[in-house]
Amino acid sequence: MNKKDYYEVLGISKNATDEEIKRAFRKLAKQYHPDVNKEPGAAEKFKEIGEAYAVLSDPNKRRQYDQFGHAAFQNGGSSADGFGGFDMGDINLDDILNDLFGGSFGFGGFGRSHSSSTSRSRGEDERIVLNLTFEEAVFGCEKDIKLDLNVTCPKCDGKGGFNEKTCRTCGGAGRVLEQQQTIFGYMQTQKICPECRGNGRSYELLCDECRGKGIIKKTKTFTVTIPEGVDDGYQLRLQGKGNASRNGGMNGDIYIEFKIKEHPLFTRDNQDIYLKVPTTIVEATLGCKKEIPTLNGNVILEIKPGTQSGTKLKLKGKGIKTPNSIMRGNMYAIIDVIIPSKLDRKQKDLLQDLAKTDLDNSSEFKDFKKYLSI
Repeated sequence: MNKKDYYEVLGISKNATDEEIKRAFRKLAKQYHPDVNKEPGAAEKFKEIGEAYAVLSDPNKRRQYDQFGHAAFQNGGSSADGFGGFDMGDINLDDILNDLFGGSFGFGGFGRSHSSSTSRSRGEDERIVLNLTFEEAVFGCEKDIKLDLNVTCPKCDGKGGFNEKTCRTCGGAGRVLEQQQTIFGYMQTQKICPECRGNGRSYELLCDECRGKGIIKKTKTFTVTIPEGVDDGYQLRLQGKGNASRNGGMNGDIYIEFKIKEHPLFTRDNQDIYLKVPTTIVEATLGCKKEIPTLNGNVILEIKPGTQSGTKLKLKGKGIKTPNSIMRGNMYAIIDVIIPSKLDRKQKDLLQDLAKTDLDNSSEFKDFKKYLSI
């Protein structure tokens, strides 16, 4: 089935900010909420806008979608972060609307199914910025990172206590129902049970290691393999390596964003690189073969006679590799003719002779003189 463009679904431009995406979703969610809109197709529309928001509100998924479209999330997808595609079945509109509006909404078949009556919240994500040298980013590397994370308490196995019993407040469901008045009228919502914090269980004896929380802080070290070609702002996702959940749910993720140090010679533009090649007047005028550096060793660059300063010479495939791909950018050598600032008498005489060269018939001089006569 052909899917609509996610930006079109939310009615926003491809340059929309995070706040504009959130605002558009809020508006449409209110309009097509199944408890408010009973028209045919409203429920499917509501699911469609939830799917669009789930992708575009996540920087990593949005980057994949902008590059590959819906194909990024089909059949496991080809993910720019190297950790596979995004399963649309993982969308939980309960979680999305809980973040935006507060409370937890029950929508029948819209959210992902739970294996038990108790809601198991996901652990919090962790985000860090990792500094890399230009070479580390271009060629890839391994880095050790240390993080203080919430981990499951080993003493109580994350339960928070001992001598388990069913919570009397929620009857073991982990959630309690509340009815509140909204701009649409009365709406029934579910909220995590304040007594057992969603576990559905309580304990006669609290764990003294985690003080009933089920989690403790621990410093963990990860060895991260960084693919070739990452750039400033590129995010790497370590799925399930983040903070542990407080009630037995899935661990959060770790998102690593890269900050790349500038190179003294090469300038980067996505996967292309640029190199200024200092050239003498004689070399540019008469032409020459000049040895220049590239990312993979030195090469000989041919400069043709009469090459002008600022001329851009392309070295195909000599740029930076696209992460998790066989594609590679190009290198561009920019000719930079250096004018000498100090000359001896003999050099000045030679340049005086050169100045007598008749260039009046060149197009550049003709166009210039034409406007002098206006």
